[in-house]
Amino acid sequence: MPGTKNLVEVVKTVKPTALIGAAAQPKTFTKEIIEEMSKNNERPVIFALSNPTSKSECSAEEAYTWSNNKAVFASGSPFPTYEKDGHIFEPGQGNNAYIFPAVALGVMCCGSITIPDELFLQAAEALSGLVSESDLAVGRVYPRLKDIQETSVKVAVSVIEKAYELNLATVYPKPDDLQAFVRSQLYDTDYSDLMPKTFEYDISKYE
Repeated sequence: MPGTKNLVEVVKTVKPTALIGAAAQPKTFTKEIIEEMSKNNERPVIFALSNPTSKSECSAEEAYTWSNNKAVFASGSPFPTYEKDGHIFEPGQGNNAYIFPAVALGVMCCGSITIPDELFLQAAEALSGLVSESDLAVGRVYPRLKDIQETSVKVAVSVIEKAYELNLATVYPKPDDLQAFVRSQLYDTDYSDLMPKTFEYDISKYE
């Protein structure tokens, strides 16, 4: 196709299956564009990943409304639950918080000598495996962000397994229970009480 800066023309000509917005250009994914995506795809992927919400390419409500509830939507900033025609959607966030901390945790726990692309691919595959049927039922294609610590532990374990497979790990012997090993390395905000214990005495009997 001839060169163009018109996204509508690109969508009409190329017929992409997914749109990923990451340029902080708000309202780029217009009604016409999303309707065109819906004509070309049974489940068009609409990822409006720019932050903050004011820079988002479209809102969750717009993506669902203009696609007649067909869109597979994720955003960089949170959007509220949306209900239409008896369908409840809980749009998820497509955030690097799912990958980078988990990869770093896994690499630090096993002492990986390098961080090749294979570890990031492994992390992505592990993350996709944590998306449940209940997530998909409400339109989420990522695990709930409030479960991020549990998600990170499981992704880190997968990264560690891959690091050992690639002979990158330097922590030996390999821990038998990798999940327990990773959990033991997590920062714990529950501190022991450092104040001395005090006791109440009845001093009246000494008076």
